[in-house]
Amino acid sequence: MQKTTIGRAAKKANVNIETIRFYERKRLIEQPPQPMQGYRIYPAATVERIRFIRQAQDLGFSLAEISGLLSLRADPNSDCSHVRLHAQQKLDEVERKIQVLNTMRQSLRTLVKACPGSGALETCTIMDTLMTSANKEQ
Repeated sequence: MQKTTIGRAAKKANVNIETIRFYERKRLIEQPPQPMQGYRIYPAATVERIRFIRQAQDLGFSLAEISGLLSLRADPNSDCSHVRLHAQQKLDEVERKIQVLNTMRQSLRTLVKACPGSGALETCTIMDTLMTSANKEQ
């Protein structure tokens, strides 16, 4: 079993040392005991766990969701369907966000297209639309 210091673990996992400490505070990884003299030594399994966490974050999973995935990973009664359910829920969330962003993009395109691009601010169609929308919400 290969063991390493926090600096080397950070390099191997492609994160910085503070990220490892943050994961420790969030209890996503265990902090190894500090020897009387020397450095804390991290097992290779911890480096792999850090890589797993980073990959899951890159896919949009929150730390709470990642904690759930790690719990599934540790549960011998879990199977792939449990993980798939989590991934499907994340995919559904991403799809909803994309839909909202597409609506925002289209609204902004419409505003920009309608704007003359010059003139007094009082005649700015973008400002006028935003003010009108703000007044409707009151």
